[in-house]
Amino acid sequence: MSNIIKLILMSASSLLFIILVFMYFIGYWTANPYIEILFYFVMVASVYISGTQLRNFLAK
Repeated sequence: MSNIIKLILMSASSLLFIILVFMYFIGYWTANPYIEILFYFVMVASVYISGTQLRNFLAK
């Protein structure tokens, strides 16, 4: 898979998890505590991975 496709996919998933966590914090939907914690950590991990993909893309 090319680097630009990886960058787009990781950025899109990161953006979607940020939106989901934000929607939870504003009270749009509710979940049990395990799902809340899971979504938060997946959001943090996806933002980190997206950042490393962007760094690798810009380094080339």
